[in-house]
Amino acid sequence: MIEELLMAAAGAGAAVAVYAGVAARVVKQYERGVVFRFGRLRDEVRAPGFTMIVPGVDRLHKVNMQIVTMPVPAQEGITRDNVTVRVDAVVYFKVVDAAEALVRVEDYKFAVSQMAQTSLRSIIGKSDLDDLLSNREKLNQGLELMLDSPAIGWGVQIDRVEIKDVSLPETMKRSMARQAEADRERRARVINADAELQASKKLAEAAEVMSDQPAALQLRLLQTVVAVAAEKNSTLVLPFPVELLRFLERATPGAAGAHAAGMMPHTAQAPVPPWTEAYLAGRADAADAIEDLTGSSVEPSTHREDEE
Repeated sequence: MIEELLMAAAGAGAAVAVYAGVAARVVKQYERGVVFRFGRLRDEVRAPGFTMIVPGVDRLHKVNMQIVTMPVPAQEGITRDNVTVRVDAVVYFKVVDAAEALVRVEDYKFAVSQMAQTSLRSIIGKSDLDDLLSNREKLNQGLELMLDSPAIGWGVQIDRVEIKDVSLPETMKRSMARQAEADRERRARVINADAELQASKKLAEAAEVMSDQPAALQLRLLQTVVAVAAEKNSTLVLPFPVELLRFLERATPGAAGAHAAGMMPHTAQAPVPPWTEAYLAGRADAADAIEDLTGSSVEPSTHREDEE
């Protein structure tokens, strides 16, 4: 009798172990369990951890609740300003309602992918090329709104959408490069012209100062000479302008007094050469000879000497 009880207990224990092994399920932390009993959705969504189902009656579906990164294939379209481009993007989404994601749509990942491609084509047709290249934040927000509206009914939430790359034709790239080069050249010319204008104003002010103060011109000349003389491999030619001569003439006291008194001659005279000792000795001998011939009452004529 005891043996039969032990056998029955062992059989019951084995049956319970087999049942537990078949009915036991483990739901991971990032998953949620959705149970269908005889094809009907159970209201209770199984939380992470250990759970049990009725074998042969219940079916447990695990839904991943992590954020899914889905690349959108490159879509080719024509922008609003008639430029053919290829645009690819990436979509980040997650499941917020596991039951709705299984019941409302057959394959929510495929549905989100197709919706993203369709919305991306629509965004390309509604935007200009400049918006695709420089105003991507606004386009990303618009694309996110277009995807989030139908996805929220599937139990899916769109986290963010990013446009990755915009491919342009080679002809358009060359045209944009020429446009950018022309714009840079225009700005360089404007800056150069502005610099010339400012320099001309400063030079005009300097000319006014030099016209009022002639000495400033001489100081500027000397400064230029010092700057040129710093390079020893160059030959310096120093001009003497008329203003410098006039400045030196006014700075001489004797010349200034002579001009003031009217004593300076207007024409230059040739300088009288100095008399040598031989000339003075010959002159003395000639005077003695004339005195011996004519006497002391006769004086030699000094007319030639005065002429000489």
